[in-house]
Amino acid sequence: MLKTTNFASLAVIAACLSISPRNLDAQTSQPLKHAGGPTAGAITAADAMTRVYIFADDSMMGRRSGTAGGLKGTAYIEREVRRLGLVPAGDNGTFFQAVPLYTRSFDTSSLLAAGTTPVTGGKDYYPLHPGGAARPVDGAQIIFAGNSADPTNLIPAAQAVGKVVLVAGPPAGVSARYPGAAAFMVVVAEPVLPQLRRAVMSEATLMKSDADTVSKPLTIALPAASVAMFLGVSVANARPGTLGSTLRGEIRFKTVDTPARNVVALLPGSDARLRGQYVAIGAHNDHIGTRAAGPLDHDSVRAFNAMAARIYIARTRQLPGFPGSGITPAERASIVVNVDSLRRNSPARLDSINNGADDDGSGTVAVLEMAEMFAAARVKPKRSLLFVWHAGEELGLFGSEYFTDHPTVARDSIVAQLNVDMVGRGQAADLPGGNPGYLQLIGSRRLSTELGDMVESVNRTGRHGFTFDYAFDADGHPENYYCRSDHYEYARYGIPVVFMSTGGHVDYHQITDEPQYVNYPHLTRVTKLMADLASSVANLDHRVVVDKPKPDPKATCQQ
Repeated sequence: MLKTTNFASLAVIAACLSISPRNLDAQTSQPLKHAGGPTAGAITAADAMTRVYIFADDSMMGRRSGTAGGLKGTAYIEREVRRLGLVPAGDNGTFFQAVPLYTRSFDTSSLLAAGTTPVTGGKDYYPLHPGGAARPVDGAQIIFAGNSADPTNLIPAAQAVGKVVLVAGPPAGVSARYPGAAAFMVVVAEPVLPQLRRAVMSEATLMKSDADTVSKPLTIALPAASVAMFLGVSVANARPGTLGSTLRGEIRFKTVDTPARNVVALLPGSDARLRGQYVAIGAHNDHIGTRAAGPLDHDSVRAFNAMAARIYIARTRQLPGFPGSGITPAERASIVVNVDSLRRNSPARLDSINNGADDDGSGTVAVLEMAEMFAAARVKPKRSLLFVWHAGEELGLFGSEYFTDHPTVARDSIVAQLNVDMVGRGQAADLPGGNPGYLQLIGSRRLSTELGDMVESVNRTGRHGFTFDYAFDADGHPENYYCRSDHYEYARYGIPVVFMSTGGHVDYHQITDEPQYVNYPHLTRVTKLMADLASSVANLDHRVVVDKPKPDPKATCQQ
C-alpha cells in the first residue's frame, strides 16, 4: 500500500521493558526459506506459500519499480501467466504494458545568482521541480507578495506576472492566485531543512504524462537566513510589493528514464455476448526496494516494533500510523531488546532488503492463485477476466493510473475492479480486532450499492465466514485508505470497485515484512472469497449497476 510517511528505524535502546526471543518465535513457526512443489488449479495455502517465498525472496531486491528488482518481479509473474495459458493483454501482443517512469534530481552544477551574488543549491535555496517543463527563471525579478496568512494584503495577480513570487506563511493556494509567476519562493522553518535537503538532493521517481509539455513554475524553498540574499531585506522588514534581486542563470535537473511495467493477462469469457466485458482483478507488483541507510539487525527491529505497537495499542486500541509512531519518548526509552538473548537463539541477521511479503506479495500471489484456478476450471465465467499486476503503486499509484488512462481494453467495458493489497496478516497480534475472520472492505458501495451487497451475499452464501471491517472506508478517515491503493484509479472513471485488505501491522514498509510472517490460511480464505466474488460479477445477467455519482477523473481523491 502506498505509504503516507517515512519511518526512520531506531537503534536498539536499553531500559526496563523487554521482549524475549521466545515471544518472537511464538509469532511464527515458518522457515526463513522454503521451496515448495509445483502449484495446481486449486487455491491452497501450500501453493500461496510457495509463491510468496519466491516473489518476496531477497533475490527480488525489494521489487522497487524502475529497478532491476522490479523487472525480476514482473518477469516471474509473466512466466506464471504464460504457463497458465492466459492471453497476453499488454503492449504489442505481450503480457507487459510499459509504464514510463523516470528519475529526476537536482543538478548541483547549476549556476544561479541573485543579482551579482552567486547562490548555492542545497544550501542557500532548495528547488522543487513542478513536474513537466519548468519555466525559466533567468532574468526574472523577485517580488515579495506578502504573508499568505492574511490574503487581503497580498499583491494582485497582475503584479506577479513574469516574476519570482516570494511569499511568507503557508504556501497553499499561492500557485492558483499567481498563475503567471515565473517561480515561487517560500520560507521554510529551520527544523525542516535537513529533511528538505535530503528530498531535494536525492532522486525522485516520477511518471511522464501528456501534460509534461506545459510549463509550470518552480517552487524554491528558502531558509529564513537566505531571504535577505534574494530579497535585499528580511521578511520582517519586507512589505507587499517589495522588489528584490533579479535571478541570473538557470536551475537544472537531471532526468534518467527508468521504465517499469504492468503485467496484463486475459481469460476470455465463455459467453459470446458478454466476453467483450471484463471483471478486472488486480494487485501491485512493486515494493519499496532496499534500505538506503544500510542493513539493520532484523530480529532487533522486529522486537522493537512489536513492543512499540503493544504499548500504543494498549493505550489507544489503534494501530500506530507506522512502526514506532504514537509512543512517547519515555515509552520509547522503556523498551529494551535483549540482544544477548536474541543472539543465543539465533545468529545476527543483518538485513537491508524490504521484501514486501505482505505488501503486496500477498495480493500478487492471491491474483496468481485466482488466475490458475480460473484457467484450470472446466467451465469459464461468462464475462472475461482481466488480471492486472500494477507497477509503481508505492511511488504514487503510477501503474494503475497509467493503465486506466491508457487501457489495453476499452475502459467502459470494465464492469468492476477487485483489488487485493496486504491480505496476508490480520491476526490479533497484528492489529486491534484482528482474528481469523477479519477483513477490511473499502470502496465497495461508493459507486455501486449492488456490488457492496454482492460482497456480503457471497461471503454469506459461500460460508467464507468473514466479518467485514468498514471503518477505514468512512468519509474523511485520516488513514485515507480509499485513495492509497490501485482501485481508486479505476473508481475515478466510474468503475465500481472493491478493495480487500487484512490491514496494517508493525512490519509495514519494514525489512521485517517477510514470507515467514504471512498467515497463509488467512491469505487463502481471502483469495477464495475474491474468486467467488469475481465469478459472481462475471456471471451476472446484467452489468453491475452504478447508482452513485461518478467522480471527476482529474480531481484530487477524497476519502
